[in-house]
Amino acid sequence: MSLFELINKRVQKPDNRVRDLYVDALVRIITNTIYEDPSSAPWHEGRGFGPHERDQGMDWPQKAHTMVGVKRLRNLATLTQKVIDDDIPGDFIETGVWRGGCCILMRGILAANNRHDRKVYVADSFEGLPVPTEGVEADKGDEHHTFMQLQVTQEEVAANFERYGLLDETVVFLKGWFKDTLPALEPRARFALLRLDGDMYESTMDGLSALYPKLSRGGYVIIDDYGCVPGCKQAVHDYRQNHGINDEIVTIDWTGVYWRKS
Repeated sequence: MSLFELINKRVQKPDNRVRDLYVDALVRIITNTIYEDPSSAPWHEGRGFGPHERDQGMDWPQKAHTMVGVKRLRNLATLTQKVIDDDIPGDFIETGVWRGGCCILMRGILAANNRHDRKVYVADSFEGLPVPTEGVEADKGDEHHTFMQLQVTQEEVAANFERYGLLDETVVFLKGWFKDTLPALEPRARFALLRLDGDMYESTMDGLSALYPKLSRGGYVIIDDYGCVPGCKQAVHDYRQNHGINDEIVTIDWTGVYWRKS
């Protein structure tokens, strides 16, 4: 049972004030703005905690359960609550989860709304990023696969869910490369929110190709690396152009964007 469920048992019906306080606490804990752990990013060697970097998701925290930063995490909370309030049908998925923080937040918000009828899919190789595929020019020279900090096992991510009291049958792990796991999803699967954090052109395109057709109208797609990885941005524009998608791209921060499927 999650912390929210323990607290909310004391009231007759779900209390939005309690829900919002719980979600705010989740954001602060997942990003670890409470204990302010320093960055382990190669470009921050020897530096301590940076409030601006943590807010904007510009560091690789040593202990926090996400590196997306406070601003992108709060945006995810807002969009997750929005699809619940608007009753947009479908589950939730993140492709590229690192330590699982974004998926933990989505699962926590579902718990805070007493909703147990949707799943949170946790899709990752759990082995870091792939070596660029030969012939994919947009990924040529990409070095993400060389960073050991990005390798987090499924067991570690599951243990993080457990720490929040949020590991149950509604959390579904998809282990493997996106090109293999995402097309293998149940054909009737539907999603209300996609969060794509694959960094590279091919990983982003794999996510869009397999999942966007399964996104319900009124659902959201969030692209984490749009502003910081040129290959990711190119994949988004190529997919949108090839499929005639003209929905407005909304900026979250220096790198994250989203749009709503019309």
